[in-house]
Amino acid sequence: MQTATLTTRALKLSDKSLFISLIVPVFNEQANIERFVAELSQFIQAYTTKWEIIVVDDGSSDNSAALIAALPVDLNVKLLVLSRNFGKETALSAGLDHCNGDVAIIIDADFQHPFTTIPEFLAQWSQGFDSVYGVRTDRNDESWFKKTFSNLFYRLSIALNEVSIPPHAGDFRLLDRKVIEALKKCPEHNRFMKGLYAWVGFKSIAVPFTVQERAAGKSSWNYRRLLGLALNGIFSFSNLPLRIWGLVGLIISSVAFAYALWIVFKVLFFGIDVPGYSTIVVGIMFFGGIQLLSIGILGEYIGRIFTEVKRRPNYLVAEKKGFEDDALRHSRAGGNPGC
Repeated sequence: MQTATLTTRALKLSDKSLFISLIVPVFNEQANIERFVAELSQFIQAYTTKWEIIVVDDGSSDNSAALIAALPVDLNVKLLVLSRNFGKETALSAGLDHCNGDVAIIIDADFQHPFTTIPEFLAQWSQGFDSVYGVRTDRNDESWFKKTFSNLFYRLSIALNEVSIPPHAGDFRLLDRKVIEALKKCPEHNRFMKGLYAWVGFKSIAVPFTVQERAAGKSSWNYRRLLGLALNGIFSFSNLPLRIWGLVGLIISSVAFAYALWIVFKVLFFGIDVPGYSTIVVGIMFFGGIQLLSIGILGEYIGRIFTEVKRRPNYLVAEKKGFEDDALRHSRAGGNPGC
């Protein structure tokens, strides 16, 4: 069975019959998007005769959506405009929900993900790997603080999470159709895609690449959004913080109980000392801080539960362009195209 699968994949790659979906999340990329889509479409033609470029506009405030809609039909571009900015993780999910390819390749529109890595993705896929992800060879383009923050996050992820998230692996990756279908079965609202890629499993391999300079504009990722993403990655895939803090509470309670026994012993055998005001104040502040921190950790989980039980859709689509043939195929097959 495995040999037959490998043969089929190799044949599709060699005769250029592999249907490739290229998913491009976009947020305020009007300076890059026209050139990017044109060059990506020209590049991918060397490897397949059937492709689609699904551009997901994540509520851009600039002219990105209009520029994409005006691109020539022969570039095989499909536009998905979300009703507002839902975040990159959700935009990626929207692209995967609407793609039809045998494989999907996720790539950013700022030229930082090199096209020349795509052939290596395809080669590894033809060798039987269902998920091929790019790993940065260095982070020299980032500040010391951001590099330290990233390293700390990956160390915490390895220590706390139930799934192993590869260090320095981003969204630049190839996913086989079976992986795409598995991801579509994950309905959670608080989405951390790197964790979901690891959670669904399947045979995976890393491909190193060097991040290129951004062609134009600037990244929309600030430290606040990075911190939110990191917290989401930890709390969405592990309940270990709750267990750790339960253990901390047990240790503190045990120490407090032992101290209480010592006070009783001291009063019974040595009499009552004059109580220390500073000791009382420090004790109250310490235990008050512990309680507030515990409530904060518990609140992170309760907040996520609150979001999930409302069962709102992960995203809303304001406009579609280029999906008309897909809708026609679904209607003929009796299917129900996505929102």
